[in-house]
This record gives sequence, structure tokens and C-alpha cells, in this order.
Amino acid sequence: MRESGDRGARRSLPITARIGLCIVIAAALAGLIAPWTISAIPTEIDLARRLSPPSAEHWFGTDQLGRDVLARLGHGARASLGVVVMVVALVMPIGIAVGAVAGTLGGWVDVLLMRLTDVVLAFPRLILALAFAAALGPGLENAVLAISLTAWPAYARLARAEALALRERDHINAIRLLGGSETRIVFGHVLPLLLPSAVVRATLDMAGIILTAAGLGFLGLGAPPPEPEWGAMIAEGRQFLLEAWWVATVPGFAILIVSLGFNLLGDGLRDMVDARAG
Repeated sequence: MRESGDRGARRSLPITARIGLCIVIAAALAGLIAPWTISAIPTEIDLARRLSPPSAEHWFGTDQLGRDVLARLGHGARASLGVVVMVVALVMPIGIAVGAVAGTLGGWVDVLLMRLTDVVLAFPRLILALAFAAALGPGLENAVLAISLTAWPAYARLARAEALALRERDHINAIRLLGGSETRIVFGHVLPLLLPSAVVRATLDMAGIILTAAGLGFLGLGAPPPEPEWGAMIAEGRQFLLEAWWVATVPGFAILIVSLGFNLLGDGLRDMVDARAG
């Protein structure tokens, strides 16, 4: 009875992961319901109220053009979190597929795919994303593509390491003896076993993705103005830090909290996966 209770405790989501999950869900809900719960229009200019401090009418104040910071923060969450979701949806399948094929097949396929991965990993991720984004031009779609082009190698490396261990397991060898093709082994038996680690990696990577997206937005390579985006909001408010601190501080604090939420969730999931493996 005690052993089964210990197993149940190990399988429960750690408290830190629960806190992180609540933060992420709250941010996602804020972005989803912002158009219906915030009456102010995020792109509406009112120069008579420019740089107004936080008040009952404007909870987080207004920016240099008199736009409501709360409205822009809520609508900006859709852009910032949308980038995270789209990047993960692109890079995780590509990365684990590359790693699974390389680790399972081995030989020249492994060498070719891993050398390509090493080439991408040789460049600093943020600088490479900036180069791709600058070449592609501003826009959320191009920012997603630029970040995705630099993010997949980490998943490929992780998947390959696990695939190397999995391909020698008895049930994989049994499938080979029964005449199973390498394609069936990779996509039918190896890939499903790689998903838990890939999900943990994706959760931990989300904090880095949102920071990279904010960096691109800060440099004008994210959502085009006047659309709200957290990184662009910080860039617009940095020159008013002394006289109107809220313009840049509020979106910066939002990035901090959401990044912390992703990290807490990822750490908790990693601990839970490690406990199950142990």
C-alpha cells in the first residue's frame, strides 16, 4: 500500500508546475478574452490623455499616443503567446523526426543530419534569429519562421540521444526480426516514446521563445505597428522610463511573469518524468 501511495505521489504534478500552469493559463485567457472584457481599443489614439498615469479609468495608464496600456497588454498577449504556440508546433515535430531518423537508422544518415544540426547550433540562437528575421522582413509570420529555423536542433539532439538507446531494446529488435521496416520502426515505435521528453523540452523552451520574440519585436521585426506586441511596447516606452515608467515596465513585467510560468511548468514536468523513469 505504501509503495502504491509513493507512486501516486510521484505522478502528481508538483506544486511549482501547478503555479506555472496557472500563470500560463491566466495569460492565455487574458489574451483570448481581452476583446470582450476590455472596452478600450488598443490602437485608438487620444493625444489629450498621452502618458496618463495609472488610474481608475486606465488601470495601467496610457502610452505616448494616449493608447490604453492595459488594452494593448491584453491584445499583445495574443501575439506574443501565439508566436510561442506556432514555433513549438513547427519545431517539435521537425526536431524529433530528424533526431529519431538519425538515431534509429545511424550510418551516413545520422552523420549527415547531425552535421547539419551542428552547423545551426554553432551560431548563437538570438543572433541567427535576428539575421533570418532581418532577411525575411518584419511581421509575426516571419518572426515565427525565423525563430523556428534556429530552435529545431535542440529537439533533434535530444531525440537522437534517446533513439540511440531505444533502437537496441528487445522489442525493437523483435520487430526487425519479424520483418518490420525501418520506417515503421521510426514512426510507429520510436517516435511515440520520444514525445514525453520532447514535451518537457518544449515547455522549458517556451520561455526562451517568448524572450526571443520580444527581442525581435523590440527591434521592429515583430508585429507591424500599430498592432500591440509586448517587445514593441517596451521599445516604444523606453524613452519615457523616467517620466512614464508604466509604458515599458508593464509589458516587461508581463514577459517576466509568463517566462517564469513556463520555466516553473517545465521544471515540474521534468521532475515528474524523471520520477516516473526512476
